[in-house]
Amino acid sequence: MRRLISHAVIAASLLTPAGLVQAADLVQVYLLALANDPVYTSARYALAAGQEKITQGRAGLLPAVGLGGAYTRSDENFGSASNTYSLQLTQPLLRLANWETYQQGKLSVASSEAQFAQAQQDLILRVGQAYFDVLAAQDAMSFLGAQKIAISEQLASAKRNFEIGTSTITDTNEAQARYDLANAQEIAARNDLEVALSKLQQIIGAPPTPLSVLRPDVKLSAPQPAQIDTWVASAQMQNYGVVAQQIALEIAQSEIKRNRDGHTPTVDLVVKRSFSDQNSVSTPYLNGRGYSNSIGVQWNIPLYSGNSVSSKVTEAVALAEKARSDLENARRTAVLNARQAYLGVANGLSQVKAYEAAEISSQSSLDSNKLGYQVGVRINIDVLNAQQQLYSTRRDLAKARYDTLMNSLKLKAASASLKEEDLQQINVLLTAPPP
Repeated sequence: MRRLISHAVIAASLLTPAGLVQAADLVQVYLLALANDPVYTSARYALAAGQEKITQGRAGLLPAVGLGGAYTRSDENFGSASNTYSLQLTQPLLRLANWETYQQGKLSVASSEAQFAQAQQDLILRVGQAYFDVLAAQDAMSFLGAQKIAISEQLASAKRNFEIGTSTITDTNEAQARYDLANAQEIAARNDLEVALSKLQQIIGAPPTPLSVLRPDVKLSAPQPAQIDTWVASAQMQNYGVVAQQIALEIAQSEIKRNRDGHTPTVDLVVKRSFSDQNSVSTPYLNGRGYSNSIGVQWNIPLYSGNSVSSKVTEAVALAEKARSDLENARRTAVLNARQAYLGVANGLSQVKAYEAAEISSQSSLDSNKLGYQVGVRINIDVLNAQQQLYSTRRDLAKARYDTLMNSLKLKAASASLKEEDLQQINVLLTAPPP
């Protein structure tokens, strides 16, 4: 609770009525999400509710105390009145079904904790994905803007050359077509950016701009350990979805026992103190008031309940088999997610390296085509193609870096090892956005 209050204070310090005071990095955005995300808030309350199950289960093993009474009055035979009340304590001595309910309560608490841990990891992933989606959309806008400037310069050059007769109208038309296409792409990119900002705002409850950006010279590291089987094995055993389903299976098996205990005898210790006060005109010899105390053991043996108990047992067995199948599905899903995330990181690192080399090559190609255009050995379309290739490569390089970072978070989430510290490690790779 202290940590949540601390997060809320930090998050509140980042906000003004107009939004964020300054550029927010990944950790700051995460703190805002902790304080404002309704999905995470719902998970917190679900945890608080689930923790009460152990108290409710324990109640069936503890004494029950009740006070009851009755007051009656009759006008027949000149009137009579009777007033009675009693205080009774019942302590279960043998109630196997209640014991199973108590055990289920403890398991339910463990299940709630696993589900909340899953919600914490999901919040980290949702914040990370929304954050990088915004950066990717901003990159697309930035690259398109730079591309438009470059195309407009090439368009102006083509018009000048046409006016002096050193080039045909074709160069101008091609440059104009590329410029119009860039305008259309910019409209779509602006829409994508607004959508990405809205998704992030839904999580943090405030306009999320501006955001710190990934450093251009960033170096990404491979997952440790570097063996995929280690991550897969961890996901099979530790994944919170697997843990929750394992607990669900244990609860279902316990429910079978609890329903079977409907056939077993019950024994209770009963302690009772009663008071009676009777006043009758017709039977004065029964009048009087007094107290009585009693203590004893009360037992009950169920004999027949219309096959209700047997039906509930059959139902519980079927639900246990369903829980077993759900557990197997959770394990397979965890394994699949771990494999996909690991391969995403490994292949992403290779892809980033390839795009970095392609960026250098694309820049060289553009420089060569510009020079060739100036001396007359290249045409305008060659320069435009080289420009488009360079900016597309830069956009794809940035996207590959974001995807690699997200896959590294997903890999840790699959193995239930994703923590807030992992966001801090990514945070050091960020820098303030350009003015």
